[in-house]
Amino acid sequence: MNKRTLHIACILLICLSCANEKIDSYSPTPQPLEIPQLFQDKILAPVIPINNPQTKEGIALGKKLFFDPILSSDNTQSCADCHAPENAFTDTDRFSDGIAGILGTRNSMPLFNLAWNYDEKFFWDGNAFSLEHQAFVPVTDPIEMASTWPQIENRLQNHNEYPELFNQAFGTRIIDSTLVTKAIAQFERTLISANSKFDQFLLGEATLTPQEQNGFNVFMDENRGDCFHCHGSENNPLWTDNLFHNNGLDSEFSDLGLGAITGDPADNGKFRSPSLRNLAFTSPYMHDGRFATLDEVINHYSEGLQASPTIDPLMKKIAEGGVQLTAQDKADLKAFLLTLSDYEFIK
Repeated sequence: MNKRTLHIACILLICLSCANEKIDSYSPTPQPLEIPQLFQDKILAPVIPINNPQTKEGIALGKKLFFDPILSSDNTQSCADCHAPENAFTDTDRFSDGIAGILGTRNSMPLFNLAWNYDEKFFWDGNAFSLEHQAFVPVTDPIEMASTWPQIENRLQNHNEYPELFNQAFGTRIIDSTLVTKAIAQFERTLISANSKFDQFLLGEATLTPQEQNGFNVFMDENRGDCFHCHGSENNPLWTDNLFHNNGLDSEFSDLGLGAITGDPADNGKFRSPSLRNLAFTSPYMHDGRFATLDEVINHYSEGLQASPTIDPLMKKIAEGGVQLTAQDKADLKAFLLTLSDYEFIK
């Protein structure tokens, strides 16, 4: 073979190599979040990490992982077992049970509008920073999935579908915990709830009953419900400040909440304010699921507050035991709160 022929052959090999590389190249399809009109009008953009953009392939992979019990040590427990779609991605049991039937000590938080948690502190006590880290924790929790990441990585690596799905989503067939949690976080960010009756009312597409309207007035009135400080108003479609408060549940604490994470006694008994959206589907209520009904929740704030050294200053009527609502105001407040439930979301 002369030099010219050899040169041509080398060029052909390089071209073939480039062609094969192009065929196998990583090119997921961008799929930005569909942001509701109210969110566009009233709050900032969602939190999307630069190193984990939303893609069609990543979201699909995350959804598959979310519903697959493969992430648990004995292949019996999926994320969806404690976060069921029909319950706004929470559990109707007070405490969820893990793979061995052992109960936890807190109620599962519902999952929606997570991309707008600007402090990015997740769980009731804020122990996970970022949605990706939130997805990392349950796999190794001894009560929940009781597995190890090496075990899960090996299981996914030897699966007949997952290596190619990870390749499509992230450009590699080598699976690790970082990519697993990135995919789940992408899926979780798509869980957006913004089509309740009250949302439709704000958009001029529905009318509130007199009872619901008075319930909203009770909610916003500092001399009646005084609920808006922690849970927002019509100008905050999240219906939570995503901050941590001691809302007067106990005078002493068996669960320190945020205090156990920060080590600051001033944080003892503080838990993240949950969103008031989808209350029709998310009972029981509070971090420990102690209240089975909305009536019990309202009664707590009306006449059941317990004083403690860290009770939030926003619980202004602690001396009276609560805001002392009338029976009519309680009923109307409940009617309003139920207008924040998004029946389309759970389908």
